[in-house]
Amino acid sequence: MLFRRSLLQELISTAAGAFLILVGVVVAQRAGYLIQLAANGVLPNDAISTMLGFNMVKFLPMLLSLTLFLSVLMTLSRWYRDSEMVIWFSSGLSITSWIRPVLTFTIPIIVLISVLSLLVMPWATNKGDDYSTQLKSRDDLATISPGVFKESPHADRVFFVESFDELGNVVKNIFVQSIQHQKLGIIVAARGRRFVEKNGDHFLLMQNGRRYQGSRGTAEFSTTEFERYAIRVEAAEVKQEPPTTQSKSSRELIQNNSSTNSAELQWRLAIPISALVLALLAIPLSSLDPRAGRSANFALALIIYIIYNNLLSIVQAWVAQGKISGTIGLWPVHLLFLSLAVYMFYRRSFQLPIFPSTFLTSWSRIRNKH
Repeated sequence: MLFRRSLLQELISTAAGAFLILVGVVVAQRAGYLIQLAANGVLPNDAISTMLGFNMVKFLPMLLSLTLFLSVLMTLSRWYRDSEMVIWFSSGLSITSWIRPVLTFTIPIIVLISVLSLLVMPWATNKGDDYSTQLKSRDDLATISPGVFKESPHADRVFFVESFDELGNVVKNIFVQSIQHQKLGIIVAARGRRFVEKNGDHFLLMQNGRRYQGSRGTAEFSTTEFERYAIRVEAAEVKQEPPTTQSKSSRELIQNNSSTNSAELQWRLAIPISALVLALLAIPLSSLDPRAGRSANFALALIIYIIYNNLLSIVQAWVAQGKISGTIGLWPVHLLFLSLAVYMFYRRSFQLPIFPSTFLTSWSRIRNKH
């Protein structure tokens, strides 16, 4: 049918644009946060892209869910605004005629969201946690950023490197402050590099520098000039933490049916289910009422989306705490909003306004004030 084909084409183009915008916003936010950690010396520079990749994989199910909701809402709202819906309604179609083409568009994406939520998202979380543990176990030199003072985990050494060479193997203008046997030592060198002995020990070899050593609080310091000076760099010992609930596979959550595991499994199932419910809700929500203005349906859609996700988070916490049975889980929230969708379809089928008259009056007053 003509309207189904045109609707699918516009839904796909709108969804592609919305998804790219959402991805750009999330990438900018997460990249800024990771760059800030790297600037403070908490995160190595070479780990930014890897951590960003793991974060994006974890956010993909929610981004796709929001993309579906926005694409259906924006597309049908434009059809109402340009009076295309009036033409289709006058030709004998009802509001329920849009359910089938919208489901044709959303079902493949919901299947993808399900795979990402149940399989890929926990894998990415697990790999991200393992990678973070590996970063914590790296030695002091591996986490040094040029121009930033870096303190060792035991607080007995402070490193500073002005710059690296093009290959990153040789460092220039090194400053090392260390405390050994209650004595303060300061080493400055023009160049340095890392090397590994046959037994696996890591050393920092510095060239053409000076070493100052003395007791703190006194003016007695000895000065030694050297051509080559090596200090041992030990890797930090990090205790392996047990896997978090978010990093467990869905099969593990099913096999070990505790309250926290049940809550996490319910949340992973809730992402594709809520995406389907929101896509159906977007059909009646896209209806424009002249008395409410063009932005009223978007305001209501935003409120519904926020309430839906917040209720899911609250009920998930209750399931994890044992206040709600895992068998019931998050299904009451889904049924509530599915009932809301049925109610909205019912009102639109009889050409009744979705917004109550009191809401329309209040919304019009707010718009007139601003």
